Amino acid sequence: MKKLALVAMIALATPALAEDVTMDSILGTTLQEVQTSLTEMGYEVRKGEMEDGKIEVYFVRDGQMGEVYVNPLTGAVMKLDLKS
Repeated sequence: MKKLALVAMIALATPALAEDVTMDSILGTTLQEVQTSLTEMGYEVRKGEMEDGKIEVYFVRDGQMGEVYVNPLTGAVMKLDLKS
């Protein structure tokens, strides 16, 4: 019984598989929404700002850095740059 309880606790403590940001992702129409979406997807947001009318956010996950540009009218990803 103790093993079953331990397995249940581990399963509940383990986060769901992280979702990947793609060119098809809809992240939000404000800087805060985009940052929250990326955080919920398992990314660590490093910096975010409005630049040239677009939402620009820098992020990292599993040692991979990237940046995403989002259209503030639609919330859609306009450009995605992943660095190795």
